Amino acid sequence: MKVVLFCGGYGMRMRNGLGDDVPKPMQMVGPRPLLWHVMRYYAHFGHTEFILCLGYGAHHIKDFFLTYQETASNDFILRDGRVELLSTDISDWTISFVNTGQDSPIGERLRRVRHLLEGEEMFLANYADVLTDAPLDTMIERFESSTAGASMMVVPPQSSFHCVEMGEDSHVTGITPVSSLPLWENGGYFVLRQDVFDHLPAGGDLVQDACGELAKEGRLLAYPYRGFWQPADTVKERAALDAAYAQGERPWMLWEKDAGAAS
Repeated sequence: MKVVLFCGGYGMRMRNGLGDDVPKPMQMVGPRPLLWHVMRYYAHFGHTEFILCLGYGAHHIKDFFLTYQETASNDFILRDGRVELLSTDISDWTISFVNTGQDSPIGERLRRVRHLLEGEEMFLANYADVLTDAPLDTMIERFESSTAGASMMVVPPQSSFHCVEMGEDSHVTGITPVSSLPLWENGGYFVLRQDVFDHLPAGGDLVQDACGELAKEGRLLAYPYRGFWQPADTVKERAALDAAYAQGERPWMLWEKDAGAAS
């Protein structure tokens, strides 16, 4: 199943004040960028055909793959000056690099790669800046057995703030963490059918426009998930993921768990 990854955003909340033009999916977690971690997650479940919707800072993404160093994350033998890899990351991947506009919204980026999805009854999509250990195969199976036009992972609210209830006299009657409220947020992992394009106007948004219209028709499926899910939307969140990686706490790296079990 093909995987569409939206990689063209500015990532303003990720800026470090140095004025660089590195797009958010190329921010580092360990020795590899966020985008690589997301792609490895999909590849772990057998989905290795990727369509990268490029925009801001596209050359960073192109250069990363054009000069990809397998030795950075794989064991190898150096013999007679030649490198013999003991494993590889991306040798079986197919990656399409598509310029979808500098300022295009997510929905428009998807529309601009529609021609690469012809013949695909279903396909996957992702913002390329969120990591999870969710069972993707289960998510796909639930969607496949439905008549929905789209499915999205939903997660509990991530805010650390509290909601305050009070009476007319301004006396507080209750304090509730936002994360405890019976609410769900868009988790950024989508399974889509072709008819999502029927609800996607030019310059539109994938969630607000397409998913919103499908929800009105009763054809938007949610996959609630309370396990590991971590965005990297800010410098703080990316740093937390990087620190977790350094400490060996990498629940999203399911491929490592399988490799450990096999050995």
